[in-house]
Amino acid sequence: MKKLIGGAVILKLIIVAVLGIWTTTAHAQKFALIDMEYILKNIPAYEMANEQLSNISKKWQAEVETVQQEAQNMYKTYQADLVFLSPEMKTKREAEIVAKEQEAQDLKRKYFGTDGELFKKRQSLIKPIQDEIYNAVKEISDAKGYSVVIDRASDMSMIYASPKIDISNEVLTKLGYSK
Repeated sequence: MKKLIGGAVILKLIIVAVLGIWTTTAHAQKFALIDMEYILKNIPAYEMANEQLSNISKKWQAEVETVQQEAQNMYKTYQADLVFLSPEMKTKREAEIVAKEQEAQDLKRKYFGTDGELFKKRQSLIKPIQDEIYNAVKEISDAKGYSVVIDRASDMSMIYASPKIDISNEVLTKLGYSK
């Protein structure tokens, strides 16, 4: 019985010690917030990159739609001529329509696919800006001792955060954009 009571006391002491260490460690961490949307809106290079991407996207979308329209026109012509076509001509026209539809799909995939031209262009234009922001946040965090920096724009579950811990303007200043 004594052995059982002694083990329970030791277990309680261990739990209290672990909780004490955990709460001390938790209080020692410093947190900060940034608002990535706010930061990006205040960087002219980002706005220009977005505009450039939008223009390229519209141009490519128009190109894809043109090929799709050609396929639709070919199909309408085929439907109108259907009664006059021989079986060989029907087969040939159908193959042409399928090829044109495939061309539209290939073009769409080339421009807008997961590894498409738009993705690559976005990477080349936006990634350097994001890297700059990351480096500025890292430098500020290292200098001020922040353990964690949270993006308030991407965290939808955040209900309230004190403006005192928002370092967005510091990041903009570090990047050379004063607010």
